[in-house]
Amino acid sequence: MEATFLAQNFVPIMFGGLLVLLLTGFPVAFALAACGLGFGFIGMEAGLFPPSLFQALPLRIFGIMQNDTLLAIPFFTFMGIILQKSGMAEDLLETVGQVFGPVRGGVAIAVILVGALLAATTGVVAAAVISMGLISLPIMLRYGYSRVIATGAITASGTLAQAIPPSLVLIVLADQLGRSVGDMYAGALVPGLLLVGLYVLFIVVVAIFKPAMVPALPPEARIYREANGKSGHVSLAFLLILCTVVGYAWASAHDSIMMAWLDRTQAAPGDEVVIMSMTVASLVALGLAIVNRLTGMGLLSKLAEQVTFVLMPPLILIFLVLGTIFLGVATPTEGGAMGALGALILAIGKGRLGKALLNQALESTAKLASFVLFILIGSTVFSFTFNAADGHIWVEHLFVDMPGGAIGFLIVVNLLIFILGCFIDFFEIAFIVIPILAPVAEKILPGLVPGMTPDQAMIWFGVIVAMNLQTSFLTPPFGFALFYLRSVAPKNDYKDRVTGENIRAVTTTEIYKGSIAFIILQLIMVAAIIMVPSLVTGGLQEGVKIDADAALEQMLESESQTQDEQADDLKPEGEEGQEDDPAKALEAEMKAEKK
Repeated sequence: MEATFLAQNFVPIMFGGLLVLLLTGFPVAFALAACGLGFGFIGMEAGLFPPSLFQALPLRIFGIMQNDTLLAIPFFTFMGIILQKSGMAEDLLETVGQVFGPVRGGVAIAVILVGALLAATTGVVAAAVISMGLISLPIMLRYGYSRVIATGAITASGTLAQAIPPSLVLIVLADQLGRSVGDMYAGALVPGLLLVGLYVLFIVVVAIFKPAMVPALPPEARIYREANGKSGHVSLAFLLILCTVVGYAWASAHDSIMMAWLDRTQAAPGDEVVIMSMTVASLVALGLAIVNRLTGMGLLSKLAEQVTFVLMPPLILIFLVLGTIFLGVATPTEGGAMGALGALILAIGKGRLGKALLNQALESTAKLASFVLFILIGSTVFSFTFNAADGHIWVEHLFVDMPGGAIGFLIVVNLLIFILGCFIDFFEIAFIVIPILAPVAEKILPGLVPGMTPDQAMIWFGVIVAMNLQTSFLTPPFGFALFYLRSVAPKNDYKDRVTGENIRAVTTTEIYKGSIAFIILQLIMVAAIIMVPSLVTGGLQEGVKIDADAALEQMLESESQTQDEQADDLKPEGEEGQEDDPAKALEAEMKAEKK
């Protein structure tokens, strides 16, 4: 009787056991492994599994350790830590703040744009939120920004690291969904940029209708001025126009250049063209700034020169990493290695790469990589027993008769991930929940949109999950980004060192209120991705369809021609070959059978 009850309820009991272990505070990686092994042995003792259940487990674990895709995680982590610790965030915030500071909401827009850049370089939410909280929050408080807008902009822009390539979340999701990291990056690029645009649009709307909430920087706070007192924005605008023209010219010629270089026969996808065009435009801007400084020609204003030297190097690094991945020249792992090397070169160029910084970056990278690997091993042990108990079928039965079909499945999954994201880290969600839901998604989602392939459906699903995880980072009271900002926001009243005025402390309630508007924007973006899958799949190339019969005929014909040429070279002059060609005979026989 007990064995029958255990057999019928093994999967839910196993889930309950995992929940109990997690609630005790036991480390997630070891809780997963302990649950998988413990219930595996219980199942063997009850006769549910064969005694040889775990014989293949060592091979699975060694397979994880040999996974080349996961090597991208330490490379991108190292790249982000080097750039962040070398003062890139401070330089970017100061410079971009000077560019947008003269307009209302300019500092908040600068925070959002820098947050997007940090997302594409550091890839870690904590680093982005803490950096901007330490640097930009005091500036916004000093000049009278609404605390709700200031804290919301910082926390929301920090969470962009979840969805903008090269995100660690996207690497892990691609691995767990069994899809290409490059395709996952391509699918997430447009939604990530649209979300940045939504944030900026929100600040612009606030500046129009509630200008007192987002004041402009006063003239005395603008540090880059020309000798004649001008701000230098005109020179910056001309440089931007020139770079736009160069980028457009490259975009027009991209296909012909790439076809000649890579022997391509198909047109390049849109995301590749955009990335490469921006790379060329950035290189032109950097080249002009270098020539201007070396020659002293005065072609660029101080502001334009500063923006170019601060903004272009990390941008070029990001574009080169993503561009080589999108071009197919490098794998994500190779792109990550190139990014890590580029970050070291940039840090050396700024004179900020010391032994302490290098040791700190290596130590942090090793800790994060070990953390990911242990969780992945634990989740593999858990899923090994889970799948042996036909848990994937049990999960599929939960969703198969759900009202709303595939849309109902997406809504429930998003609610589940949204709630879990408030309590546990995205790595844990990716390694526990995604392997369970992926088989169901692969079965249900392709039929939702006519013409959508299973690969496109799973990339679409992965981007939805990544955007949802980003939303959960902001949700009160458990959003991690809110806690990161709370740790660096002033807890007591203080005297500002510039203005000498007394600044009131930032309360936790103000941080929570600030996140609400941005949560709504993120939910709008999640809904838009669900309703318009082409936002994701539009950047993915469909596989080339091959006519098997035509390909075989072409292959046989080519082989026949090659053999004829070889025979002509070998036979004496004037002698005609009398033997039949086997390839031709096979080709004739196949054609006769078709007729």
